[in-house]
Amino acid sequence: QVQLVESGGGLVQAGGSLRLSCAASTRASSIKSMGWYRQAPGKQREWVASMTTTLITKYENSVKGRFTISMDNAKNSVYLQMDSLKPEDTAVYYCKMTSWYQTDHWGQGTQVTVSS
Repeated sequence: QVQLVESGGGLVQAGGSLRLSCAASTRASSIKSMGWYRQAPGKQREWVASMTTTLITKYENSVKGRFTISMDNAKNSVYLQMDSLKPEDTAVYYCKMTSWYQTDHWGQGTQVTVSS
């Protein structure tokens, strides 16, 4: 069973930065893409950013220019550098891995709180 372990969440003031990390317990060769989603209280989970192992990146419009996704294939890890944070970025952030077998795996989530 693939496990994803996230870290790096916390409390930060508006305008600040946080870096989320996610490590997958699987062979790097099985990873097709990794990404980040978030779920704010009372809202549905939404996609934030994703990256394929061929280095194609995509971002949700509201985070473009502020968030940067990156991967370390050797460590089976994905990162999300979040700058210029806003209160509306407050949510639980989840890491997702998609394998070449088209299976999805999720992390347990990490809380990000941005105070105004």
